[in-house]
Amino acid sequence: MSLFGLSAFAQEKSILENLNNSINDWMFWTDYVVEFVFMSVPFGAYKIPFVLIWLIVGAVFFTIKTNFINFRGFRYAIDIVRGKFDDYLHDDSDTAGQVSHFQALATALSGTVGLGNIAGVAVAVAAGGPGATFWMIVAGIFGMASKFVECTLGVKYREELPDGRVSGGPMYYLSKGLAKRNMNGLGSFLGAFFAICCIGGSLGGGNMFQVNQAREQFVNLPIFEGTFLATEGGWVLFGIIMAVAVAVVIIGGIQSIAKVTDKIVPFMCGLYVFAALVVLGANITEIPGAFGAIISGAFSPEAAFGGVLGVLIQGFKRAAFSNEAGIGSASIAHAAVKTKEPVTEGMVALLEPFIDTVVVCTMTALVLVITGVYADPNLSGVGMTSVAFESVFGGLANTILTIAVVLFAFSTMISWSYYGLKSWGYLFGTSKKAEVIYKTIFCLFVVIGSVLSLGKVVNFSDSMIFAMCFPNIIGLYIMSSEVRNDLDDFVNRVKTGIIKRS
Repeated sequence: MSLFGLSAFAQEKSILENLNNSINDWMFWTDYVVEFVFMSVPFGAYKIPFVLIWLIVGAVFFTIKTNFINFRGFRYAIDIVRGKFDDYLHDDSDTAGQVSHFQALATALSGTVGLGNIAGVAVAVAAGGPGATFWMIVAGIFGMASKFVECTLGVKYREELPDGRVSGGPMYYLSKGLAKRNMNGLGSFLGAFFAICCIGGSLGGGNMFQVNQAREQFVNLPIFEGTFLATEGGWVLFGIIMAVAVAVVIIGGIQSIAKVTDKIVPFMCGLYVFAALVVLGANITEIPGAFGAIISGAFSPEAAFGGVLGVLIQGFKRAAFSNEAGIGSASIAHAAVKTKEPVTEGMVALLEPFIDTVVVCTMTALVLVITGVYADPNLSGVGMTSVAFESVFGGLANTILTIAVVLFAFSTMISWSYYGLKSWGYLFGTSKKAEVIYKTIFCLFVVIGSVLSLGKVVNFSDSMIFAMCFPNIIGLYIMSSEVRNDLDDFVNRVKTGIIKRS
């Protein structure tokens, strides 16, 4: 489409307005789905989303079931990523898998480290006060056990195709794992339900929402004020550029995605954490007070933030919604790893909630607390985080955040394209034609997401993502003893010297 064509398109504002209205009118039925997935359970003076209870209770159960793998597995995870077990894990040239442990970790991280780490944390701290940070960290640590269980199963029940590609994730371990237990009907239903929800989530929250927010942050930079990019035609152009960039990466499959994410993820996380450290360094004398406010706020918060339970809910909600532990999505990426020991990839996966929540989310929260912007009722989301960074970086802050937002969005999109593709393949077959159809649809949704005001589309897609946790955690409960036995067997072989670090 030429710039002239885009300009003409931009002038037809009524087309976009009518399209938005038509979509929202047509999707009236999604309100019922959203209300069901995010239904609340009364608890005293509060209402807690049931999906949050489902995720947190599961995380605590798996922590106990695995004898606190979130702590004792941490060293194993670091050693595996560093290649200390490669001599054992890769001594067979026929070992299934397409990517390294680090690439699988980077791909899964790129799907979780995103806008929630910037905007979502701001919402949580504004609503729950500094104390929400403490409970966010606690929930992130518990979530490490959920990631361990689901990603171990993702590798164990994966399928290897004749051309060397692998497919795995909840849809496979639910159907195959429960079939082993004579629960064929339940397993098939849960697997298909998960796959349908995953496709919906990949096109909405993992695609349209990401590009929409990235476009909004990018085109609102002061340098673009009054230019073509600030018009609706410019939005279309931004969407086309992002769609082409996504297409170039995802055409090559998981190996191409992994090669990109293992470069982007360290860079984007490093850039963001470095910028946060600069802000903290500039306010170093305030750090002890900030930690004091976080700890005291967690147990004796002001009534303005909803009391202890209100603060706890905000912290748990941000952690659960950020690192996606228990959702099952990450196990799809980890299933592609080259290893002959499923447990080892489960250990690598437990690093994700630690990096996403305990490190990146906590850095954002500290910046907000230490600069005091969380208490400003006129600020919210990315705007609040931006003001916090501006206190040190000035006008450069908006540019830094824009780079972070665009990279976070792009990496999330390419990872979720893979999650949706594998779910699509589970339902419709893994032929090249089926893949091309899904990838084409995904890229078209990139352009659509860049221009629409998403409204009900995003609410519905978010509900699809979190609906994934219902069938997933049911399967994790049923198969948790199997994972525990595999874990004990691996640890015993390491302790007795059968498996050695290099």
